[in-house]
Amino acid sequence: MKTKTKTKTKAQSSRPSPTHGTPLHQVRFPGESAKYRTARNALLRDEVALRAQIESVASKRRSLPLGGEIPEDYVFDEITVDGGVRQVRMSELFAPGKDTLIVYSYMFGPKMAAPCVMCTSILDGLDGQSAHVNQRVNFVVVAKSPIDRITNLARERDWNSLRLLSSAANTYNHDYHGENAKGDQLPSLNVFVKRDGRIHHFYQSELLFAPSEHGQDGRHVDMIWPLWNLFDVTPEGRGTNWYPRLRY
Repeated sequence: MKTKTKTKTKAQSSRPSPTHGTPLHQVRFPGESAKYRTARNALLRDEVALRAQIESVASKRRSLPLGGEIPEDYVFDEITVDGGVRQVRMSELFAPGKDTLIVYSYMFGPKMAAPCVMCTSILDGLDGQSAHVNQRVNFVVVAKSPIDRITNLARERDWNSLRLLSSAANTYNHDYHGENAKGDQLPSLNVFVKRDGRIHHFYQSELLFAPSEHGQDGRHVDMIWPLWNLFDVTPEGRGTNWYPRLRY
Protein backbone atom coordinates (compact mmCIF):
# COMPACT_ATOMS: atom_id res chain seq x y z
CA MET A 1 0.00 0.00 0.00
CA LYS A 2 1.46 3.34 -1.06
CA THR A 3 1.78 6.09 1.50
CA LYS A 4 0.70 9.52 0.36
CA THR A 5 3.32 12.21 0.73
CA LYS A 6 2.28 15.82 1.08
CA THR A 7 3.88 18.03 -1.54
CA LYS A 8 5.15 21.33 -0.19
CA THR A 9 3.98 24.45 -1.94
CA LYS A 10 6.53 26.92 -3.25
CA ALA A 11 5.79 29.22 -0.31
CA GLN A 12 6.22 26.39 2.20
CA SER A 13 9.47 25.11 0.69
CA SER A 14 10.97 28.59 0.65
CA ARG A 15 10.29 29.21 4.32
CA PRO A 16 13.49 29.36 6.37
CA SER A 17 13.90 26.81 9.11
CA PRO A 18 12.94 28.21 12.52
CA THR A 19 16.46 28.54 13.88
CA HIS A 20 17.38 31.33 16.26
CA GLY A 21 17.94 34.63 14.48
CA THR A 22 16.45 33.50 11.17
CA PRO A 23 13.27 35.33 10.08
CA LEU A 24 10.20 33.10 10.07
CA HIS A 25 8.71 34.91 7.06
CA GLN A 26 9.45 37.68 4.58
CA VAL A 27 6.37 39.86 5.14
CA ARG A 28 7.20 43.51 5.79
CA PHE A 29 5.11 46.63 6.44
CA PRO A 30 5.47 50.19 5.11
CA GLY A 31 8.09 52.30 6.86
CA GLU A 32 9.21 49.73 9.43
CA SER A 33 12.78 50.02 10.70
CA ALA A 34 15.38 47.32 11.17
CA LYS A 35 15.05 47.83 14.92
CA TYR A 36 11.31 47.19 14.74
CA ARG A 37 11.75 44.08 12.58
CA THR A 38 14.37 42.60 14.89
CA ALA A 39 12.14 43.09 17.93
CA ARG A 40 9.06 41.84 16.09
CA ASN A 41 10.86 38.70 14.91
CA ALA A 42 11.89 37.94 18.49
CA LEU A 43 8.31 38.45 19.65
CA LEU A 44 7.02 36.24 16.85
CA ARG A 45 9.19 33.39 18.08
CA ASP A 46 7.68 33.78 21.51
CA GLU A 47 4.20 33.79 19.95
CA VAL A 48 4.97 30.58 18.05
CA ALA A 49 6.19 28.97 21.28
CA LEU A 50 3.08 30.20 23.10
CA ARG A 51 0.85 28.75 20.37
CA ALA A 52 2.53 25.38 20.82
CA GLN A 53 2.17 25.62 24.60
CA ILE A 54 -1.52 26.51 24.33
CA GLU A 55 -2.13 23.45 22.17
CA SER A 56 -0.08 21.26 24.51
CA VAL A 57 -2.20 22.36 27.48
CA ALA A 58 -5.41 21.93 25.46
CA SER A 59 -4.34 18.40 24.53
CA LYS A 60 -3.77 17.53 28.18
CA ARG A 61 -7.15 19.03 29.03
CA ARG A 62 -8.87 16.93 26.37
CA SER A 63 -7.12 13.83 27.72
CA LEU A 64 -8.37 14.20 31.29
CA PRO A 65 -10.00 11.05 32.67
CA LEU A 66 -13.64 11.25 33.65
CA GLY A 67 -14.38 13.22 36.79
CA GLY A 68 -16.97 12.24 39.35
CA GLU A 69 -20.55 11.43 38.44
CA ILE A 70 -22.97 14.22 39.32
CA PRO A 71 -24.57 13.64 42.74
CA GLU A 72 -28.08 14.33 41.42
CA ASP A 73 -29.91 15.23 38.24
CA TYR A 74 -30.21 18.93 39.09
CA VAL A 75 -33.49 20.67 38.31
CA PHE A 76 -33.25 24.23 36.98
CA ASP A 77 -35.89 26.84 36.20
CA GLU A 78 -36.16 28.16 32.65
CA ILE A 79 -38.44 30.63 30.89
CA THR A 80 -40.50 29.10 28.09
CA VAL A 81 -41.18 30.69 24.71
CA ASP A 82 -44.61 31.87 25.88
CA GLY A 83 -43.19 33.44 29.05
CA GLY A 84 -44.03 30.67 31.49
CA VAL A 85 -41.61 28.89 33.79
CA ARG A 86 -40.66 25.27 33.39
CA GLN A 87 -38.33 22.92 35.21
CA VAL A 88 -35.55 21.26 33.25
CA ARG A 89 -33.23 18.56 34.51
CA MET A 90 -29.51 18.60 33.85
CA SER A 91 -29.83 15.41 31.82
CA GLU A 92 -32.26 17.23 29.53
CA LEU A 93 -29.64 19.86 28.69
CA PHE A 94 -27.84 17.31 26.51
CA ALA A 95 -29.28 17.54 23.00
CA PRO A 96 -29.30 14.34 20.92
CA GLY A 97 -25.87 13.63 19.50
CA LYS A 98 -24.11 16.13 21.77
CA ASP A 99 -22.49 14.58 24.81
CA THR A 100 -20.69 17.66 26.16
CA LEU A 101 -22.24 20.42 28.26
CA ILE A 102 -20.54 23.72 29.15
CA VAL A 103 -22.01 25.55 32.13
CA TYR A 104 -20.99 29.10 33.02
CA SER A 105 -21.91 30.21 36.54
CA TYR A 106 -23.01 33.83 36.34
CA MET A 107 -22.40 35.90 39.48
CA PHE A 108 -25.94 37.16 39.93
CA GLY A 109 -27.33 35.99 43.25
CA PRO A 110 -30.63 36.97 44.87
CA LYS A 111 -28.86 39.17 47.45
CA MET A 112 -26.88 41.08 44.82
CA ALA A 113 -28.22 44.50 43.85
CA ALA A 114 -26.67 44.13 40.40
CA PRO A 115 -24.91 41.37 38.49
CA CYS A 116 -21.15 40.99 38.36
CA VAL A 117 -19.84 43.50 35.82
CA MET A 118 -17.02 41.22 34.68
CA CYS A 119 -19.31 38.22 34.16
CA THR A 120 -21.72 40.46 32.26
CA SER A 121 -18.91 41.56 29.94
CA ILE A 122 -18.12 37.91 29.21
CA LEU A 123 -21.75 37.10 28.47
CA ASP A 124 -22.14 40.16 26.24
CA GLY A 125 -19.60 38.49 23.96
CA LEU A 126 -20.82 34.92 24.36
CA ASP A 127 -24.38 35.86 23.43
CA GLY A 128 -23.17 36.42 19.89
CA GLN A 129 -21.14 33.19 19.86
CA SER A 130 -23.58 30.80 21.52
CA ALA A 131 -25.37 29.90 18.28
CA HIS A 132 -22.03 28.76 16.88
CA VAL A 133 -21.02 26.95 20.08
CA ASN A 134 -24.28 25.02 20.20
CA GLN A 135 -23.61 23.52 16.79
CA ARG A 136 -21.06 21.22 18.43
CA VAL A 137 -21.74 21.17 22.17
CA ASN A 138 -24.40 22.24 24.65
CA PHE A 139 -23.90 25.58 26.40
CA VAL A 140 -25.94 27.15 29.22
CA VAL A 141 -25.58 29.98 31.73
CA VAL A 142 -26.67 29.38 35.32
CA ALA A 143 -27.35 32.02 37.97
CA LYS A 144 -28.68 31.78 41.52
CA SER A 145 -31.28 34.55 41.15
CA PRO A 146 -34.91 33.70 40.33
CA ILE A 147 -35.44 33.06 36.64
CA ASP A 148 -37.66 36.13 36.15
CA ARG A 149 -34.88 38.38 37.43
CA ILE A 150 -32.34 36.72 35.15
CA THR A 151 -34.63 37.05 32.14
CA ASN A 152 -35.34 40.71 32.83
CA LEU A 153 -31.62 41.41 32.90
CA ALA A 154 -31.13 39.51 29.64
CA ARG A 155 -33.79 41.69 28.05
CA GLU A 156 -32.01 44.83 29.27
CA ARG A 157 -28.70 43.56 27.84
CA ASP A 158 -30.36 42.56 24.57
CA TRP A 159 -29.19 38.96 24.95
CA ASN A 160 -31.07 36.81 22.48
CA SER A 161 -29.08 33.59 22.13
CA LEU A 162 -27.91 32.53 25.58
CA ARG A 163 -29.80 29.72 27.28
CA LEU A 164 -30.33 31.04 30.81
CA LEU A 165 -31.21 28.90 33.81
CA SER A 166 -31.86 29.54 37.49
CA SER A 167 -30.25 27.35 40.15
CA ALA A 168 -32.24 29.02 42.94
CA ALA A 169 -33.90 25.74 43.92
CA ASN A 170 -30.92 23.38 43.79
CA THR A 171 -27.37 22.98 45.11
CA TYR A 172 -25.54 23.14 41.78
CA ASN A 173 -23.71 26.39 42.61
CA HIS A 174 -22.52 25.01 45.93
CA ASP A 175 -21.52 21.61 44.55
CA TYR A 176 -19.57 22.94 41.56
CA HIS A 177 -18.03 26.02 43.16
CA GLY A 178 -20.28 28.67 41.70
CA GLU A 179 -20.49 30.03 45.23
CA ASN A 180 -18.46 29.80 48.43
CA ALA A 181 -19.47 28.56 51.87
CA LYS A 182 -20.96 31.98 52.70
CA GLY A 183 -23.13 31.94 49.60
CA ASP A 184 -21.08 34.57 47.78
CA GLN A 185 -21.23 33.92 44.05
CA LEU A 186 -18.15 32.84 42.06
CA PRO A 187 -17.45 32.96 38.31
CA SER A 188 -17.09 29.29 37.53
CA LEU A 189 -16.80 27.48 34.20
CA ASN A 190 -17.60 23.77 34.29
CA VAL A 191 -17.73 21.11 31.61
CA PHE A 192 -19.75 17.90 31.90
CA VAL A 193 -19.88 14.88 29.63
CA LYS A 194 -22.36 12.06 29.17
CA ARG A 195 -20.93 8.55 29.00
CA ASP A 196 -23.03 5.38 28.93
CA GLY A 197 -26.09 7.34 30.01
CA ARG A 198 -24.37 8.87 33.04
CA ILE A 199 -23.22 12.46 33.50
CA HIS A 200 -19.70 13.10 34.73
CA HIS A 201 -17.82 16.24 35.60
CA PHE A 202 -14.92 16.78 33.19
CA TYR A 203 -13.32 20.19 33.74
CA GLN A 204 -13.46 23.29 35.90
CA SER A 205 -11.55 26.56 35.53
CA GLU A 206 -9.48 25.92 38.66
CA LEU A 207 -7.04 28.77 38.00
CA LEU A 208 -9.57 30.74 40.05
CA PHE A 209 -8.32 28.92 43.14
CA ALA A 210 -4.60 28.76 42.29
CA PRO A 211 -2.05 31.40 43.34
CA SER A 212 -1.62 34.12 40.71
CA GLU A 213 1.46 36.01 39.60
CA HIS A 214 2.13 39.42 41.12
CA GLY A 215 0.01 42.09 39.46
CA GLN A 216 -2.33 39.61 37.78
CA ASP A 217 -5.69 38.19 38.68
CA GLY A 218 -6.54 34.53 38.19
CA ARG A 219 -7.36 34.87 34.46
CA HIS A 220 -9.19 31.57 34.78
CA VAL A 221 -11.75 32.36 32.07
CA ASP A 222 -9.52 34.37 29.71
CA MET A 223 -10.05 31.71 27.06
CA ILE A 224 -13.72 32.73 26.67
CA TRP A 225 -13.29 36.49 27.24
CA PRO A 226 -12.27 38.49 24.14
CA LEU A 227 -12.05 41.86 25.91
CA TRP A 228 -8.66 41.44 27.57
CA ASN A 229 -7.21 39.52 24.64
CA LEU A 230 -7.89 42.53 22.43
CA PHE A 231 -6.17 44.84 24.91
CA ASP A 232 -3.18 42.47 24.96
CA VAL A 233 -2.28 43.41 21.36
CA THR A 234 -2.20 47.15 22.13
CA PRO A 235 0.59 49.32 23.60
CA GLU A 236 -1.70 50.16 26.53
CA GLY A 237 -2.25 46.51 27.43
CA ARG A 238 -4.80 45.55 30.05
CA GLY A 239 -3.91 48.41 32.35
CA THR A 240 -4.30 48.35 36.12
CA ASN A 241 -7.21 50.65 36.88
CA TRP A 242 -9.82 50.11 34.16
CA TYR A 243 -12.70 47.65 34.29
CA PRO A 244 -15.84 47.26 32.19
CA ARG A 245 -19.13 48.76 33.35
CA LEU A 246 -22.74 47.77 33.00
CA ARG A 247 -23.44 51.11 31.33
CA TYR A 248 -21.32 53.76 29.58
